[in-house]
Amino acid sequence: MLTSPFDTGSVSRFDSNKFNQAQVIFVADMFVDEYVGGAELTTQALIDSATTPVYWVKANQITPELIQAGVGKHWVFCNYTSMQQQLIPVVIANLSYSIIEYDYKFCKYRSIEKHEVAESKPCDCHNEMQGKLTSAFFHGADNVFWMSQKQSDLYVERFPFLSGGNNHILSSVFSINTLDRLKELRNKYRGKKNDKWIIIGSTSWIKGASESEETCKRNNLEYETVWGLPYEEMLEKLAQSKGHVYSPPGGDTCPRVVIEAKLLGCDLLINDNVQHKYENWFNGRVEAIDEYLRESPSRFWKAIENQINHVPTISGYTTTRNCISQKYPFKQCIESLLGFCDQVVVVDGGSTDGTWEALEELSVADDRIIIAQNKRDWDHPRFAVFDGLQKAYARSLCTGEWCWQMDSDEIVHEKDYDKVKKVIKRLPKATDLIALPVVEYWGGPEKVRIDVNPWKWRLSRNRKYITHGIPKQLRAVDEEGYLYARPGTDGCDYIDTETHEEIPCTNFYTEEVHRIREAAFMNNSQGVRDYQEWYNQIVSVLPSVYHYSWFDIGRKIKTYRKYWTKHWQSLYNIEQKDTPENNMFFKKKWSDVSDEEISQLSQDLSEKMGGWIFHEPIDFSKPTPWVEIRRGQPEIMKNWNNKNNDT
Repeated sequence: MLTSPFDTGSVSRFDSNKFNQAQVIFVADMFVDEYVGGAELTTQALIDSATTPVYWVKANQITPELIQAGVGKHWVFCNYTSMQQQLIPVVIANLSYSIIEYDYKFCKYRSIEKHEVAESKPCDCHNEMQGKLTSAFFHGADNVFWMSQKQSDLYVERFPFLSGGNNHILSSVFSINTLDRLKELRNKYRGKKNDKWIIIGSTSWIKGASESEETCKRNNLEYETVWGLPYEEMLEKLAQSKGHVYSPPGGDTCPRVVIEAKLLGCDLLINDNVQHKYENWFNGRVEAIDEYLRESPSRFWKAIENQINHVPTISGYTTTRNCISQKYPFKQCIESLLGFCDQVVVVDGGSTDGTWEALEELSVADDRIIIAQNKRDWDHPRFAVFDGLQKAYARSLCTGEWCWQMDSDEIVHEKDYDKVKKVIKRLPKATDLIALPVVEYWGGPEKVRIDVNPWKWRLSRNRKYITHGIPKQLRAVDEEGYLYARPGTDGCDYIDTETHEEIPCTNFYTEEVHRIREAAFMNNSQGVRDYQEWYNQIVSVLPSVYHYSWFDIGRKIKTYRKYWTKHWQSLYNIEQKDTPENNMFFKKKWSDVSDEEISQLSQDLSEKMGGWIFHEPIDFSKPTPWVEIRRGQPEIMKNWNNKNNDT
């Protein structure tokens, strides 16, 4: 489970297989195979106690490609100063990650006091680019682990937005073997200590070797300064000594040697720059400190596991209006949403055909179904704009972390329920909206259209600034002051609540695939085969929605006669009289079209065409190609028939 990519003396190896298998990636400037420091020992103790497969990578090895490969994993950033700073925004935007902060990385000296000494002025790095970048990095983290409460407080003082529930006081972490050895040495030298006080002779400014020696001299203490000893030898020397003196000139977040000295039964002479000095866990009996430290790894991994195992909540939402009379499979739509959503919101626009009563029955039977009526003036000259507003209202009632929008004639395949949450877990953090495949049936389950886009905006984060409506560049107002849309939108786009700018969307549909689809649409036989292969692959991989709009062509044509022609006129502010020229289905007025004619045309369209966009009259001399989908219909739709729908 635990494998380092580095041999002793080597930092260049990388095992992609082990990286791919790992759930958690540790990042640090150095690990214990290169340098045995307090931060490195804490990091190693956490790695050794891992409850899930982990891998570790040097900070200077991080690249955009590695970040991309690690989307879906959880990363733990320790000391990372050798990582390219320009990669921090990339990490924030893409990764689920935690930070273990060992010092003060917002400061260019990594110490507030050292900054003041070096530049003879208070540290102002929090106002500079380094401070802002560091604080953004911390703010984007799922967890921040601090060495001491005082360290956390100093950060929050400068960056108030870092306060919150994702902060954890970790302290230095010790392996169980080290704690056992400390206990053994404590018992070995109990009552056998000499009169010496030990000073660690580090040359690091923050370790304050000279300040500690001055402390000893002022207090007439017999002392010994040690440095460069093997770790075991240093512990043995501390265990034999009366005490330990440590006088850092600046804040040391949680110096490991101070804890070791206390666990070895030493007296301590430390100043207030030892930032864990007054914490409750450190001021108890030695046995209580030992117990606290033994539990530290489990506290860390519990927080990490909570993040890894977190299952995001999803609210599905749809809208209805007279779905029974229009023969929409709204019950099946809701049932499929319940297959993967924690909540399903349905907003009805004032149905008069029994749809609302059916929704009431469904909500009583399942408390996950939230229904609301939002009646509109559907005789208003701009009633088509209400479609987006209804969706926006339904969305506003959603409480899940994610939202899944679906029209009442759309169904999610039961094989895709689990895929939805898997997709969510692998999405970059900056992704607010993604498009997913749509299966557009034509005249039954045998034909799938390729003349329309095979994708639709579907899954989005539940952000307050995301709503539905007409994008800014396509908004217009008529002579009476009513909003309408210019062509290019159906009035239901995902837009910013305040600015009306379009929400950026992540899409699987590439330019290369688009070219293949264009070739297929030109009746290129190889293009059709290539597109069909790609289409079946993408539908098998990604959660897909099955759209029954044109499944029964006759039903759809009748809704054009009754509703959709008026809808588009209303949305785009186009006045069109009922004339033969304005009827794209028949060369006659809608008022003169019979049900028998609709039935015959629907049969011809189903048999001879693979789709048609009715912006222009039907031309049977230009038959449209289609593809077949190998996966069958959703189970709940196999016995459904628009013509005899019992909903």
